Amino acid sequence: MKPVLATLTGAVATAATCLAIFFLVSPSGPSPSSAPTTPTSTVSMKPAPSLAQLYARSQDAVAYVQTQKGSGSGFLVDKNGQIVTNEHVVDGASRVTVRFGEHGKALPARVVSEDASDDLAVLDVADSAVAKITPLTLGSSSGLRVGQSAIAIGSPFGLSGTLTSGVVSALGRDIQSPNGHTISGVVQTDAAINPGNSGGPLLDATGQVIGINSQIATESGSNSGVGFAIPVDTVRRVLTNLEA
Repeated sequence: MKPVLATLTGAVATAATCLAIFFLVSPSGPSPSSAPTTPTSTVSMKPAPSLAQLYARSQDAVAYVQTQKGSGSGFLVDKNGQIVTNEHVVDGASRVTVRFGEHGKALPARVVSEDASDDLAVLDVADSAVAKITPLTLGSSSGLRVGQSAIAIGSPFGLSGTLTSGVVSALGRDIQSPNGHTISGVVQTDAAINPGNSGGPLLDATGQVIGINSQIATESGSNSGVGFAIPVDTVRRVLTNLEA
């Protein structure tokens, strides 16, 4: 049996989800504008932080995203309250809330814009609610190399603030967005991602965002060591277009 590509859906799959070729990395079953930063090099002369240090300084900016349909992940990209996630996480949602940190307050979020073809969406919360949170820095995916570190933070099966790590397994993959559009230049990783990770960041060893976790190849519906992240250069382009 060949593995099917799956967008990471939530912990409780619906019948429609089970029949789909793509299982979104986002929706799990119900449970609890400034321009993007300038690309910076993913290569640093400073010693890379340990995973514990990277998590400590990054996890507060990673959001648990919940709708009436399910849940996923996202992350803060600026001090104005903008959050990036997958479009399939919020598609058709009439109510969206986000929570930063394990004990953070559920905040009402507004879907500012959606790009179904690239499976990206931008949410917005009150800037006063994120005043004490340091946004994640968008890195660059153009200089990535197979074998370098890849770290995912998200909410698999609703377990917010979960970190997994691995490497960049391959580059230049193609995947299909839920509406059938081809997304090119995708980053493949063996960092464990599962339903509920959709929309969460894939980070390099310095803590910069190199992609957004979106799909997995699986025969069981759960992680098999083959995950796919939309490259951050695509995210940067889409953010600029959506803001325009």
